[in-house]
Amino acid sequence: MIRLVFSDPSDARAALDSAAEVIAAGGVVLIPTESYYGLGVDPGRREAVERVYALKGRPDGLALPVVCSDWGQVDSLVDISDAHRVKLSRIWPGALTVVAHRRVSLAAESADTLAVRIPDHDMLRALLYRVGPLTATSANRHGASPCVSPDAALASLLGTPDLVLDGGELAGGRVSTMVDLSSGEVREIRPGPVVWEEPFDFEKWVFQDG
Repeated sequence: MIRLVFSDPSDARAALDSAAEVIAAGGVVLIPTESYYGLGVDPGRREAVERVYALKGRPDGLALPVVCSDWGQVDSLVDISDAHRVKLSRIWPGALTVVAHRRVSLAAESADTLAVRIPDHDMLRALLYRVGPLTATSANRHGASPCVSPDAALASLLGTPDLVLDGGELAGGRVSTMVDLSSGEVREIRPGPVVWEEPFDFEKWVFQDG
């Protein structure tokens, strides 16, 4: 296992080069987000995705969410209506995950939908811009609490990732809000920092955790 500091822009070149090599080889990277550590692999590579399930002890059939650097990557993976695009453009990057109809077949998702978001973490988005979208399921044993430090994540997992991007202790807090846009109507699946109120009115979105 390789461990690299990933908390300052000066760390970026070596970390991004190493991460790109690991991801291209089908490896698993422990990645920081704005809240908790996650497990990042190429969502299109079956063996890499299976390693994530094994590291977490995650039951088969539970899909893996994906993080993207920008709207270009989001659009390559899922369909989002123009109306929702306008609203989401004011929220992302941020702690909101949306479930939408997917455009491509992925090992990380067997259904016709995919959960995606653009994270509010500059260095993670730089990595995503370099290597493409990655899975971002929380880096902990299935059923355990998400982890704010790489050491806690490594202690919780059932194995060792190939690369640890050590972003220090993260903010924690509530995991991202998740809403389902796939039916044409907005349905909240999981509450989080972004509070959804019905009927939908963008001006009523509020952020509870700063």
